[in-house]
Amino acid sequence: MGYENKNLSDNRNDSRNESLYSKRIKAGKRRTYFFDVRSTRGNDYFITITESKKRFDDNGYDRHKMFLYKEDFNKFLAALTDTINYVKTDLMPDFDFDAFNHDQENEEGMNESGLSVEGTSGMHNSGNEDDWKL
Repeated sequence: MGYENKNLSDNRNDSRNESLYSKRIKAGKRRTYFFDVRSTRGNDYFITITESKKRFDDNGYDRHKMFLYKEDFNKFLAALTDTINYVKTDLMPDFDFDAFNHDQENEEGMNESGLSVEGTSGMHNSGNEDDWKL
């Protein structure tokens, strides 16, 4: 029995695979984090969080991707916030975490510690960690 699947398409040309919003955080020389908003076939939305690390042999990148769906946004945010606050208040209360704020960038697009924080979107993009309510 045969049938025609009208949903088949070349994924490289499929607009569903494009990011609607993207935030890139460079962390050191070899690691970059990407936060992307993507849409589903049913016009719903989800977030992908990708860690990309340059291989030590300079032969490409290792990437690890996590998918976060809308029904888990609040639980994920609460768990992340609780975990970070535990480290900040219980494990390292004397550490100056504000020294790592990357909101202030110099003329080269780099902040004072040499890290670059970039985002692209037609949507809200303040680059402020308060958006995550940490």
